[in-house]
Amino acid sequence: MSKNLVIVESPAKAKTIEKILGKDFIVKSSFGHIRDLDKGSQAVDVKRDFATKYVVSPEKRKVVKELKELTKKVDEVWLATDEDREGEAISWHLCEVLGLDEKTTKRIVFREITKPAILNAIQHPRTVDLNLVDAQQARRVLDRLVGFELSELLWKKIRGKLSAGRVQSVAVKLIVERERQIRDFKSEAYFKVDAVFAVKNEQGRLVSLKASSPERLATEKAAQSLLEQCVGAVFSIADIEVRPLKRSPAAPFTTSTLQQDASRKLGFAVKRTMQVAQRLYEAGHITYMRTDSISLSELAIAAIAHQVEKDYGPEYVKSRRFKSKNASAQEAHEAIRPTYIEKQNVSGDRDEQRLYELIWKRTIASQMAEAQLEKTVVSIDIDKVPATVLKAEGEVLVFDGFLKVYLESKDDDEDEDTKGMLPPLEKGQLLDLDTLLATERYTRPPARYTEAGLVKDLEEKGIGRPSTYAPTISKIMEDNRGYVVSESRDGEERAFRVLTLQNNTVRAETQTEMAGAVKNRLFPTEIGMTVSDFLEEYFVRIMDYGFTSKIEARFDDIAEGKEDWTKMMHEFYGPFHDDVMEITESAERVTKERILGKDPETGKTVLTRLSRRGPVIQIGAPDELIPDEKPRYANFPPGVNMDDIDLEGALKLFELPKVLGVYQDKEVSVGAGRYGPYVRWGDAYISLGRGADPHEVDLEAAMVMVKVKEKEDKPLATYEGHPITKGKGRFGPFIKWQKLFVNVPKKYDWDTISGEEAIELLQTKVEKEANRYIQNWEAEKISIQNGRWGPFIKFGKQNVKLPKVGDEKMDAEQAGELSLEQVKAIIETELPGSFKKETKKETKKETKKVVKKVVKKKTK
Repeated sequence: MSKNLVIVESPAKAKTIEKILGKDFIVKSSFGHIRDLDKGSQAVDVKRDFATKYVVSPEKRKVVKELKELTKKVDEVWLATDEDREGEAISWHLCEVLGLDEKTTKRIVFREITKPAILNAIQHPRTVDLNLVDAQQARRVLDRLVGFELSELLWKKIRGKLSAGRVQSVAVKLIVERERQIRDFKSEAYFKVDAVFAVKNEQGRLVSLKASSPERLATEKAAQSLLEQCVGAVFSIADIEVRPLKRSPAAPFTTSTLQQDASRKLGFAVKRTMQVAQRLYEAGHITYMRTDSISLSELAIAAIAHQVEKDYGPEYVKSRRFKSKNASAQEAHEAIRPTYIEKQNVSGDRDEQRLYELIWKRTIASQMAEAQLEKTVVSIDIDKVPATVLKAEGEVLVFDGFLKVYLESKDDDEDEDTKGMLPPLEKGQLLDLDTLLATERYTRPPARYTEAGLVKDLEEKGIGRPSTYAPTISKIMEDNRGYVVSESRDGEERAFRVLTLQNNTVRAETQTEMAGAVKNRLFPTEIGMTVSDFLEEYFVRIMDYGFTSKIEARFDDIAEGKEDWTKMMHEFYGPFHDDVMEITESAERVTKERILGKDPETGKTVLTRLSRRGPVIQIGAPDELIPDEKPRYANFPPGVNMDDIDLEGALKLFELPKVLGVYQDKEVSVGAGRYGPYVRWGDAYISLGRGADPHEVDLEAAMVMVKVKEKEDKPLATYEGHPITKGKGRFGPFIKWQKLFVNVPKKYDWDTISGEEAIELLQTKVEKEANRYIQNWEAEKISIQNGRWGPFIKFGKQNVKLPKVGDEKMDAEQAGELSLEQVKAIIETELPGSFKKETKKETKKETKKVVKKVVKKKTK
């Protein structure tokens, strides 16, 4: 038996470290936190100085039992959980549960999983830092109390199954405020003036020189006047200004900036970025991924300088020592960087390779020379309009520097104009005008948040810390809360005027464009706005950005031993609890009721209100109904706000579903459901697409759609004796075989997809489905399956979430190591009373069978 037991958080990390330490060490995983606060209000005893009651999670009992047995057999236990507050708390809980002395048990920390870092940690152990533990406990207890009491209040005042939290509610407030800014924004038209001149380049060929006026014209009349004045005008170069520019590289990645750039460059959601980064860290490829530091170690700086000189030459080397502007940043920690700078690529899945490449490039670029550019600004005079000056700008890259490796991206709606090299020009040179345009443009509201943009604002306002950004965004977007959705929405057609001066003639025309389209932006839902408004009205302090930031700063003080956590809790909780008690008694229930008018058919009131199931339109107020009569209800169309609908729009919704006629002995109707407007033909539904008006669809138009569907429903091919058909749903085009649906990628032409292509897609899906099960206990009707968002438990027809490992979701490998008893314990926790009758013999038999399958799969 080995003399040393090292306990880490995840199995993947355990395997990597065990290879480094050798046979004298056993390395085992705790699978994240082994215990948590008990459920309900009894977890924290406020009257006893916030005494906490922790319980071992049911699914961790087997892990705890194994670790207890191992601790008795070894001479030394080493706690090697992550070097942050959560990691420190896990180590403390391990001491408490395993009976280890926190004052003598060896605690080791490292920021990267490499042999030098691990061996150095073994040589320099410390003990559990109780200040860090207190800081984590303060956050956990405060968030439990705030969340528990606010959520209970929301159930009473708005509707059930709602929740609130100290950080998540403030994040929702940011999105709600931005949405209101957009809705309140009044767009104003203006005219932008652009000119195109024909000039000769160095080879004597005619090329275009583009110039613009920096001034905006307020009206079409002013634009018309300017262009008319320019008829026959002389355009000449008044000035040429050439100046050097330097562009410096960005600092290495912090958690926040990694999430932002992975979103912009790779299209990764914040949660996906952290899951991939976790795998890279555990595999020993990058340093610890939860950090707010931008500094690099001296060893890393020297290694990067060597690599840059080797790959690009000495002129590209410029070592920098970045310092964070964030007062709470821990400079003793490092930024996120590759552990081995010489490794430009790593093995792993596609996501891991792409994220690693992004980290490598950003790290290398941070220690490279500035890019040197030459910017030219040409001023062009118009003899007939001396007050107007046109500007042409060009940039030449003199020395690429860090741009050879990496260019930081921005989260703007419009990309910056690309400025290329200008043709040869001289001061006083006369220019031949090709075209002068005055184009109508519109001022734009603030952009809606992307996930990356929200992370940036949370960080700038001091709300949360690196470890909380991803969980916060995940929480506010969870289906059971439904406060925020990430959506792409089509724009609307908009007319704009274009005035053109060409060949001494001015003409005007109206053109159209699609405006307002967005991709993957965060929208608050009606219930999200309602909850945010309620909290903002009654809990001003909780919802204040500055106050939330100050709380985070006090957690930092506790971590540094400057403040006692229970003192901070008393100062906060007392006034907060008093507010909750007072508001529970005094606040009215929120219905958001708004009377729109009267229904002309019945004379009853038409109103909007917030029901327990969401916003509805209702005909018939309670005092207007006779006994046993019920109001009539209609749901809001997707994307329509409660405050935006009027009486006419509301009454139109009650016209649906509307029968249009009959086709092939089946009724054809049009309606609107929770997923948008549709045409129904018999039992078949055909989506009209988001934003379509079902009232504009007549029988002729509906029959065209039905005929298209008939054609689509004809089998493309036969597979294993069953037909393959195709269709379109809310997630796009698909093919269907028996009960299996397969999305059709964009590379296929859905209109002309062949039977062979359909079979190819289907076979890929069938193979994927075969790998869906991680573990399967058929007799128990229990399985662990790979899902779109990670592994989950299927119990009968119900889906059950797997517990987290630390701050991250359990992965497939970890889920494959769970026993049936652990899985049952998880189900019992989520769905109490699920196992009143059990057949133990069948369970044991089935378990053996499945475990063989899982082991076989892993060794492929």
